[in-house]
Amino acid sequence: MLETVRNNKRVAQLILALLIVPFAFFGLDSYFSNGPGGADVATVAKSKISIAEFDQALREQQDRLRESMGGEVDRALLDSEPIRRSVVEGLVNQRLLALHAADRHLVVTPQQLQQVIGSVEAFQQDGKFAIERYEAAVRAQGMTPAMFESRLAQDLRIQQVAQAVGDSAFASRESIRRFMTAQLEERKVSELQFPASRFTGEVKLAEDAAKQYYDANAARFERPARLRAEYVVFNQDAVLGQVSVSDDAARKFYEANAERFSQPEERSARHILISAAADASAAEVTKAGEKAAGILKQLRADPKRFAELAKAESQDPGSASRGGDLGFFGRGAMVKPFEDAAFSLGKGQISDVVRSDFGFHIIEVTDIKSAHARPFEEVKGEIVEELKRQEASKKFAEQAELFSNTVYEQSDSLKPVAEALKLKIHTTDWIERVGGAVGDYTNEKLLNALFSDEAMTKGRNVEAVEVSRGTLVSARVVEHQPAQRAPFEQVKASIEQLLRTEEAAKLAAARGEAELASLQKGESVSGEWAAARTVQRGKSELPQAAMSAVFGAPAGKLPAYVGAPMQGGGYSVYRIESVNRPDVAKEDPRLKALEAQYQRLVGQRDFNAFLNSLRQRYAVNINTAAIRSQQQ
Repeated sequence: MLETVRNNKRVAQLILALLIVPFAFFGLDSYFSNGPGGADVATVAKSKISIAEFDQALREQQDRLRESMGGEVDRALLDSEPIRRSVVEGLVNQRLLALHAADRHLVVTPQQLQQVIGSVEAFQQDGKFAIERYEAAVRAQGMTPAMFESRLAQDLRIQQVAQAVGDSAFASRESIRRFMTAQLEERKVSELQFPASRFTGEVKLAEDAAKQYYDANAARFERPARLRAEYVVFNQDAVLGQVSVSDDAARKFYEANAERFSQPEERSARHILISAAADASAAEVTKAGEKAAGILKQLRADPKRFAELAKAESQDPGSASRGGDLGFFGRGAMVKPFEDAAFSLGKGQISDVVRSDFGFHIIEVTDIKSAHARPFEEVKGEIVEELKRQEASKKFAEQAELFSNTVYEQSDSLKPVAEALKLKIHTTDWIERVGGAVGDYTNEKLLNALFSDEAMTKGRNVEAVEVSRGTLVSARVVEHQPAQRAPFEQVKASIEQLLRTEEAAKLAAARGEAELASLQKGESVSGEWAAARTVQRGKSELPQAAMSAVFGAPAGKLPAYVGAPMQGGGYSVYRIESVNRPDVAKEDPRLKALEAQYQRLVGQRDFNAFLNSLRQRYAVNINTAAIRSQQQ
């Protein structure tokens, strides 16, 4: 089942498109987040989604948006109502699927869990799963392996639900053909523009219009409160410099983990494969076996012809062109019959015919690397680094509480905590609450704490805030300036310009709509039409509002006229002069190329319908006030 999920692109695309499960929405790292606690932002049936879960999910989504946009993102966007709402909806969808999976008694076996965990690179050493790394990584996040595996199993159960819904999506070839026909439809249109700038001269503002606007929109003319702060950062790197590892400790670790630093035996081989699938008919198997036996007979007579015969006869596309060469490999890399034969041969020996699920193999071992231990001096550096990291992780866990307690208990200065933990005190330039950053950190909780009355008026340290996993920051205000409203005379000209632009846009829209009404009655209008051009439904060749109007217009009687607002203010009238609907044949090769895209659209529609049905089954209540309260 897991292999099917991994290989089924349609299921994967559904999960990614809807952002509903931790692997897609947060990545595997989501299993290292803290559990629920505190107030609730939503309930699904009787299952609660806490503010702690919401905050974690929001931070992860904000980090992903920053990364996808190169780090330059307007903080107002990251903290906007649509982003917050989408995060809550994602958490609700995740919980709905989890409840559905539980009600259906979906099961993830220990073998399936082992397969997934073993594939995580962070848990591997030299390309192989290392239990020590796995346990250390999990415990470093305050979890036991059992806790981690329980949470991972839940996500895999959710994936089972996603797979089941994804597999049920179906679109007929005729539906795809109609969809393609619609996407390829072309309409020839001319445009008559009424830009707002043409009507600016007609605008007459009341003498007190600017002042009324200024008084009614006071917040728009305020310079936000701002402050300068000093701050300290405490993370594992800060502890790392305090840790040292002796040569004796490194050697003891080396000796206690001898297997880890040993290089297992490897063999280099080449082979000739005559294909015969595991479910092949008896006649096919017999024919393939006889051919392999014939090749082996030639090799027994002249072993030097191995590469020549591999190039000519082998049906393995990956190695035939290289004379059958497979390079070096260790145990576990090949199917068992092949491995057993290869590791039983001496260098230069050729096997008998070996049967596997792929067919019949003839194997020659070309080289052998005996098992050996990597010398201590070779691995000393990585051992020291690992031991330092382990010790730093322990110290961090111990000292994190000291950091938090010190900044709270000695709240009039950051010097005590800096001296106690050997930290550097940094300073910021002037920062604002929206779009501000404390050094490299744009954490909203930290900024909210700094801009609180307690911090600004009393100059106390803010409590330690986890700005990212394993990184704590505390800060205090050094200087602050309250919000200030710009004087009316300073902004009067810009207000008047804004009002003229808005009024001009209204005049332009009114004129355009009037001209459109005349054209639709069959009357002529004055104005210069732009040269006609052909636009296709499947391409965004006009603004979205215009595309919707042009392709939404009935085409029974031409010319037809429609209108749409212009981007930047104004109005456009479009004359539809002709319509071309292509005839897509049932055998059109483009239908095959479009099939995956259309199936994905159908799958997304079905998945949304499935989620809506779950919302009917499990009562969903979203506490909008609780979400907004986090922004205060």
